[in-house]
Amino acid sequence: MKRLVLYCFVVLLILLVTACSSNNYGNSFNIDTQHRIETAVNGKLASYGGKDPIPGAVVGIWAPGKGTFVKGFGYANLSKREKMNVKDKFRVGSNTKTFVVSVLLQLVDEGKISLDDKLSKFHLGINVPNAQNITVRELCNMTTGLFEAYHSPQLDNVDIIQAKKFTPQQLIAIAIKNPPDFAPGKKWGYSNTNYLLLGLIIEAVTGNKVQNEIRNRLIIPYALNNTSFPTDDPGMPEPFSHGYTLVNDKWEDQTFLLPPSLSWAAGAMISDMEDMKRWVKAYVTGSTNSASTQAQRLNCVDTGKPNMKFGLGIGCTGGWYGYTGGIPGYNTAAYYLPSADATIIIFVNSQVEQPAPGIANSIVHDITRILFPQNIAFY
Repeated sequence: MKRLVLYCFVVLLILLVTACSSNNYGNSFNIDTQHRIETAVNGKLASYGGKDPIPGAVVGIWAPGKGTFVKGFGYANLSKREKMNVKDKFRVGSNTKTFVVSVLLQLVDEGKISLDDKLSKFHLGINVPNAQNITVRELCNMTTGLFEAYHSPQLDNVDIIQAKKFTPQQLIAIAIKNPPDFAPGKKWGYSNTNYLLLGLIIEAVTGNKVQNEIRNRLIIPYALNNTSFPTDDPGMPEPFSHGYTLVNDKWEDQTFLLPPSLSWAAGAMISDMEDMKRWVKAYVTGSTNSASTQAQRLNCVDTGKPNMKFGLGIGCTGGWYGYTGGIPGYNTAAYYLPSADATIIIFVNSQVEQPAPGIANSIVHDITRILFPQNIAFY
């Protein structure tokens, strides 16, 4: 009988540990603070949703001297009613750009390229108007004025689902059919076209695929074992959260909707919370490149938006540095606060970016307001 009781106790303990590790672990804030965080997250999932909240999210907070909070909210798979697992992988969208810029800065450190090189220097298989007046630096910090490829009206005539495979040159060609928004260096304007070009520049300089450069220089050295750069297969490595879009007031699964080649160096990568936690600290603190190029990365220019500046592939807000990614079905935010050695990771399984600053950044804002009132992001 004693053996049976002991066996049952051990089984129960294993089940409890498994449940905690899959959905909620390491929460060391006091109960009141945990409740405030949970209320903020659930409130944003509801307010950015339709008649039903956004299906789910993963939230990770590491604030030395204050506490840790890691939890899954809602569902990763609505059809199977599977709860969100904190180890689920997400499409991280434009967080891909942080990898692209980190490779580029390593190439600068190696003397293979300069941030002041003109776009016209490189043979990319596409002729960009005014390339002789656009610098690599301007591509990185979004001050080229180049039209946004994914906003191009010409793309409306392309059956993206049927096309399945795109080259960056095709997407850039669509973008440059439209006049630039402004002259290079005169303003700031977010355009994914810049990062399609940066991906091509990396390939031209190295003679290697951009995804291989990212893997060899960053993913492997930093042991980002749950991070990948898909190119053709729209599938997701297990375990993963499905991604949803609100269509006619119902959540539609769009996990496998788009070919990875459509976003490529501008936003194709996949990762999980633990990898992004390590990664955001690595590139914000400059362990990926020299002090010289890191100073260039963190030289943030004005975007014209309150409390929001932009460096070389990095967002700067309220003392926090990092990036946000949006792609159909997913919205992710990864930010690091050097002054407090604090990290916030928000993964949401729906791309809802309106009202600004979007669902993931809105959660970051609320959390920083609760925990770091002197460093509030996105106000």
